[in-house]
Amino acid sequence: MNMKALQLAAAMVLSLAAGSTLAADAIAQLRQFVSVTRSAEGEFEQTVMARSGRKPQQAAGRFAFSRPGKFRWEYELPYQQLLVGDGERLWSWDRDLNQVTVRPIGDALGATPAAILFGQGDLEKDFMLGEGGDSDGLSWVDASPRKAESSFESMRIGLLDGQLKRMELRDNFGQTTLIRFTRLQANPAQDAGRFRFVPPAGADVIGTP
Repeated sequence: MNMKALQLAAAMVLSLAAGSTLAADAIAQLRQFVSVTRSAEGEFEQTVMARSGRKPQQAAGRFAFSRPGKFRWEYELPYQQLLVGDGERLWSWDRDLNQVTVRPIGDALGATPAAILFGQGDLEKDFMLGEGGDSDGLSWVDASPRKAESSFESMRIGLLDGQLKRMELRDNFGQTTLIRFTRLQANPAQDAGRFRFVPPAGADVIGTP
């Protein structure tokens, strides 16, 4: 999977305060999440649909994050691939190829979906938010980047009873990524080691660690 898809996918973990969720409250809950949730972990299922109509690509795995800038997004099916942010660098490891790509995080998160989870929390500086109404049994927040040079066009965040259930992302090429979340835990105890990455012996490393 290419880095763009990984960055979009890595963008995806929300857990909000428990309670009844109404469409009119969705933005307020998102703001609360950004202000009080420092970390989370869980599982995900991902579907990527191209504008061309070719067969959707499906994947599944686990994630964890600790804001700001630390995260672990691990694909387990149908192949193994790992994306790790250690606060300074962004690492991507393809296990089958034993190939590692590394680059500074810097402003890489920027106005991307990942910034909601892994960034500094200044949500409305980078995104325009709107109430998305109720559909599919969920209450939705619509978000679009304020900067035209963003790598994605829009996203929708689906909530139920104070927890994230789904995220829908559309990039600038018309590709749509759907993420479903399960087993979400907010602010769990975290092992700092899970956000560190050391290239395996013999790995082909692209970029400067």
